[in-house]
Amino acid sequence: MSNKTDENRKKNTGSGKQPAHWSGVFAMTLCVFALIASEFMPVSLLTPMAQTLRVTEGMAGQGIAISGAFAVVTSLFISVLAGTLNRKTLLLGLTCIMAISGAVIALAPNYLTYMAGRALIGIVVGGFWSMSAATAMRLVPVHRVPLALAIFNSGNALATVVAAPLGSWLGSVVGWRGAFFCLVPVAIIAFVWQLLSLPSMSVTRQAASRNVFTLFRRRVVTLGMLGVGIFFMGQFTLFTYIRPFLETVTRVDDATVTLVLLVIGVAGFIGTTLIGRVLKRGFYPTLMAIPVLMAITALALIAFGSQVAIVTALLGLWGLISTAAPVGWWAWVPRTFPQNAEAGGGLMVAMVQLSIALGSTVGGLLFDHHGYQSTFLASAAMLIIATVLIFLTSRADTSAADHS
Repeated sequence: MSNKTDENRKKNTGSGKQPAHWSGVFAMTLCVFALIASEFMPVSLLTPMAQTLRVTEGMAGQGIAISGAFAVVTSLFISVLAGTLNRKTLLLGLTCIMAISGAVIALAPNYLTYMAGRALIGIVVGGFWSMSAATAMRLVPVHRVPLALAIFNSGNALATVVAAPLGSWLGSVVGWRGAFFCLVPVAIIAFVWQLLSLPSMSVTRQAASRNVFTLFRRRVVTLGMLGVGIFFMGQFTLFTYIRPFLETVTRVDDATVTLVLLVIGVAGFIGTTLIGRVLKRGFYPTLMAIPVLMAITALALIAFGSQVAIVTALLGLWGLISTAAPVGWWAWVPRTFPQNAEAGGGLMVAMVQLSIALGSTVGGLLFDHHGYQSTFLASAAMLIIATVLIFLTSRADTSAADHS
């Protein structure tokens, strides 16, 4: 934390003591839950959405791609575009857009309107996540910021557990439109809670609008961002098309699809809680082991795709390790950017979202035109390439200290 930041805090609070706004932290956590649920809801509803909108499952999956693309642009430029706009006003505006997105998708009469709704949620994802660390710093004292960020991520983890199976279940009960519409009241509650609990967060024009692309001058940053990018691209090349794989290859009914998605979610929650201890024992070895295990899982799904029990176990393993991976990569940010973690975090958001967009696009094209085998093979290949890049990052990291 720089002296300038400490001075700003004193100005904002009227004294050197930073007040804690824990209700605001929990309000934003609810917003995180709704946001993650909104972003990845299509994964569990791909088949019925494609049928209603009269497009292929691959085209329906592009809804995740377009949200990722808009998140990339937003995360890179929102601080410049927002200028001196009060950050509370900005967060409330983003929450409103999230509610509008859910309504637009739920009521979409055609594919183009659906994609417009997905673009809106991408704007919210990019804006919200790129501001999350900076907002936490203004809500709680500096020594409590890690706890605030952990609470934010608990919303992420909870959404990861329940979003896919809940979406699948709601889709079978009230239809996919009803499932998306259920997110609207959650967003409204989050808006009201933030309105009441967040303090005013005014900003001044500073040199904080530094060009984030200058960070790529460091070899460890270039290799690390390529590694994280190829990793998430490989993950979402496969994961976006889990439901059509289960329905057409494993040949299970809606109830079993929901159960399998729940297994993935619960395993992911367990992985997220355990990964911290593993990272302490070996940081880069853990980051390398994750894509290797996922690549093996992708190949095993091709070999045993018709066997329900084995597929369920394999996807449980996939959820256990893939959901935990972001924890490791977010730990890499302050490690690599000790003096510039906020800029590094913004760059990370952009890279991850771009990779999700590219991965779901590539996966959709392969799934539609060449079948699930080529989709899963491409995923495995990307994950192995990511492993090599992470290894090269670990070598470069030995000379990475104190250059940010």
